[in-house]
Amino acid sequence: MLDRLPALNATHSGLIHITIPVGILQCNCSIIGDPETREALVVDPGDEVTRILDLIGRHRLKVTAIVSTHAHIDHVGGLSKLHQYTGAPVLMHRDDLPLYQAMDVQASFLGVMPPELTEIDQLLKEGDVLRWGSFEAQVIHTPGHSPGSVSLFLPHNAGKVSSAEEASKTPVVLDENGQKISISDLLNKLERRGGLSEAASEPEPEPEKPAPPAPQLFSGDTLFAGSIGRTDLWGGSMEQIMDSLRSKLMHLPDETIVFPGHGPVTQIGQERELNPFLRPE
Repeated sequence: MLDRLPALNATHSGLIHITIPVGILQCNCSIIGDPETREALVVDPGDEVTRILDLIGRHRLKVTAIVSTHAHIDHVGGLSKLHQYTGAPVLMHRDDLPLYQAMDVQASFLGVMPPELTEIDQLLKEGDVLRWGSFEAQVIHTPGHSPGSVSLFLPHNAGKVSSAEEASKTPVVLDENGQKISISDLLNKLERRGGLSEAASEPEPEPEKPAPPAPQLFSGDTLFAGSIGRTDLWGGSMEQIMDSLRSKLMHLPDETIVFPGHGPVTQIGQERELNPFLRPE
């Protein structure tokens, strides 16, 4: 039996993010949730749906969408069961539908039983935006490992709705006429009247603002730590995957945290510098 790797379980910058490796090929399944609304995406539920459901229940999450980065058997084996239990729609790129419908061929290649299939509720395409709670992810079509491979990009302001709510909580007081006024506006008003001493009118230094959370990329099997996805399977193309990497993913910010479909976390800047497939030509 394979030793289980520990789940990545992070709640930071208002984001619940749990990643567990599932199935015989240890596909990274990610649960991305909003701690306020409890809405969540599940990305690549390849197997072990009972474990995935246990984590969803433990965090009291409601799955609003199930996303496949591509239709290889190790990434889609749990789609049908998870859909049955949650009722959430299943999302996949159109170009991987033939691969998904040929699950018996894939299963025979691995020597396993084919998983139950389900209807695909929404076909993804380049530029789509997935929204749940106060978060959003941009769909990037990254063919090469398979024709319909996609990556999900969460920019640093993916939780912009929450940020807007926080910005609206500026403290207010009542002025001499009983009208609401912000503290900063009241101080400016008093200063113009000479009602504040020179010392008191000196502006307070602004507190240091925390750095915005780093962008995140769920790259499926297109980009790995120190490597890239294989292209010798059905519909794979080395030319396409290199174009996806160089013309799309390598244009993301260096600080972007990459969560691949297998293996450890990395960063775009690190891969640009050290990945042997991505060194300058």
